[in-house]
Amino acid sequence: MTATPKTMKAMVLTGHGGLDKYEWHEDWPVPELRPGDVLIKVGACGLNNTDVNTRTGWYSKAVTEGTSGDGYAAAAGDDPAWGGSALQFPRIQGADAVGRVVAVGEGVDDGLIGKRVMTDGWVRDPSNPTDIDKARYFGSEVDGGFAEYARTQANAIVTVNSSLSDAELATFQCSYTTAEGMLTRANVTAADTVLIPGASGGVGGALVQLAKRRGARVIAMASDSKHADVAKLGPDRVIGRAPEDLRVTLGDEKITVVADIVGGPYWPNLIEVLERGGRYTCSGAIAGPIVQLDLRTFYLRDLTFTGSTIVPPDTLAKLVSYIEAGEVKPVLAATYPLSQLREAQAAFIAKTHTGNIAVTME
Repeated sequence: MTATPKTMKAMVLTGHGGLDKYEWHEDWPVPELRPGDVLIKVGACGLNNTDVNTRTGWYSKAVTEGTSGDGYAAAAGDDPAWGGSALQFPRIQGADAVGRVVAVGEGVDDGLIGKRVMTDGWVRDPSNPTDIDKARYFGSEVDGGFAEYARTQANAIVTVNSSLSDAELATFQCSYTTAEGMLTRANVTAADTVLIPGASGGVGGALVQLAKRRGARVIAMASDSKHADVAKLGPDRVIGRAPEDLRVTLGDEKITVVADIVGGPYWPNLIEVLERGGRYTCSGAIAGPIVQLDLRTFYLRDLTFTGSTIVPPDTLAKLVSYIEAGEVKPVLAATYPLSQLREAQAAFIAKTHTGNIAVTME
């Protein structure tokens, strides 16, 4: 077996701010293994909104704007990470690493060496994996996959047997586990009609496929220029991203679930079309986190709102089983070499693509 090198190529985040906060290194130390760890030689890693939000400081309660690629001067120093605490720098981001295990730490089955794996975004306390207070995010609280090698816990990987490329597999983890978590929180079944804003994005497209997998009727919302691409994901209908009169556009549709990662000023329109007893589930606010709510709509219609961030521990394993069975498909918009992560993220932020973008190792 080839010995693991001591240094590696890595894109390193040096602080909150613009794309200039990324530094390219060709001699970054390869992480040392601790008991219970595995070391992965990364083949590809997907991009996600959480990378942008963390870099810019958007998670800070001091920020009220929608997601953008610029650093937020208002971001407070003690709460700009998803968990509401300060982030430690330097940090290697990247939640969606795909590759092969090349070394294992003490106490880990060496039969994992050589296995192709996907990393779980949620790195959990091995003694109590359901304790959400102890969950950390791969590429946020711990270093992630924007590097040649990545270290994570052995309980935070799932082996995968698929003919898909590493880049294609790297489009799944964050977006699809997020979407599955939302649908699980909202108890979506074949009896539901689900309205999905932002259906052309990574999570939006995952919501379309996973809601259809559950047998639900799905109505996707997207910009007109992206309708053809979104239609390939299998929704029952595709409508505009923000119709002036959403109720008229929907016609006789009875919306029982809104699965939303968009938020922003259009948000009240989504709530107003929910049927009595309907459910709203949310795992993002890319158009803005501050929304206007008429509480009378909420309580007089017996609505249920659920937030969804930390998913159940078995979510990635379930997703991999869907991938291996061909029940979901990747939507890979573009690939970039890791050294061009800044350009890749700029393209991701521009949102002219459908699906997701991944970086590959050189």
